[in-house]
Amino acid sequence: MTSDTGPGGLSGLIEVLVVDDDARVARVNAAYVGKVPGFRVAGQAHTAADALAFLERGHADLVLLDHYLPDETGLALVGRLRQLGHHTDIIMVTAARDIGTVQAAMRHGALQYLVKPFTFAGLRAKLEGYAALRRALASGGEAGQDQVDRIFGAVGGASAGPAELPKGHSALTADLVREVLRGSDGPLSAQEVAERASLSRQTAQRYLKLLERTGRVRLSLKYGETGRPEHRYDWV
Repeated sequence: MTSDTGPGGLSGLIEVLVVDDDARVARVNAAYVGKVPGFRVAGQAHTAADALAFLERGHADLVLLDHYLPDETGLALVGRLRQLGHHTDIIMVTAARDIGTVQAAMRHGALQYLVKPFTFAGLRAKLEGYAALRRALASGGEAGQDQVDRIFGAVGGASAGPAELPKGHSALTADLVREVLRGSDGPLSAQEVAERASLSRQTAQRYLKLLERTGRVRLSLKYGETGRPEHRYDWV
């Protein structure tokens, strides 16, 4: 992980370099990044040489890196960056889906791997997982097992993207529930989520449980004077 004076450098935003050999795809990915709160596009590059030159003269907290570049592979670029002392974080964003490449990406220290084609929701989930990882590491010091689990859960970037939803679940509904939780000032009950998302309580409860299992939502209990404790949910 890179380190700086704030969650995303002096600006407070996480600076992202988008690297893709296709200029049109790079623009689309950059537009996606710009829509995620807390992130800003620092630049775009279409070759490994251009990406290296950018990082030599400028700064990026995170590189969204295509594997298929015209001058060398993305993983070869990662190896050169590490040799040169650049510790910028890497999320692979590529059509390469063979197990050998995926395994090599892990060994090179890529934090995430997103297979093309993907949706905005898919990329957003990876970026949110990365932001969660930075927050988890920001405190420094020693970590207990619970915090270690949260850190590795953030690296995993568990999400409810369209390709990862169980059968019978809607990506649109998952997004609705997610946005309600993210926009709340504190934990909400399933009934409160249902009302704000215009869903039935049963549907809201089902998606809240799904998001909790994937590590995106934290469950807490609110105890009243009588009766069973109320389940309350907030976005991690």
